[in-house]
Amino acid sequence: MSTPLDEKKYTVTVEYCAPCDYSEQALTVVGELTRDYQHLIDKLTLIMGSKGIFDIKVDGQMVFSKADEKRFPAEGEILTLFENAVGKKIEKYQR
Repeated sequence: MSTPLDEKKYTVTVEYCAPCDYSEQALTVVGELTRDYQHLIDKLTLIMGSKGIFDIKVDGQMVFSKADEKRFPAEGEILTLFENAVGKKIEKYQR
């Protein structure tokens, strides 16, 4: 799938608690986003944090926080939150 050169690309940050071993949940989020929206993301960063953190940000805007929600994101939830953060109709990556 080709993306117009002038189409905005987004930065996604996934910060997770390394001592808590939230790596599986973090990699699940990364997998979902790269599978469906790799053409719209130019930077995806994993940050190993501590103290139970599990936060997802799009362009610096918090879209999910385990501290606020008291749970991990459900399957596909981050995709919907990414779409909402982008604020426009976006197409999934065509294979």
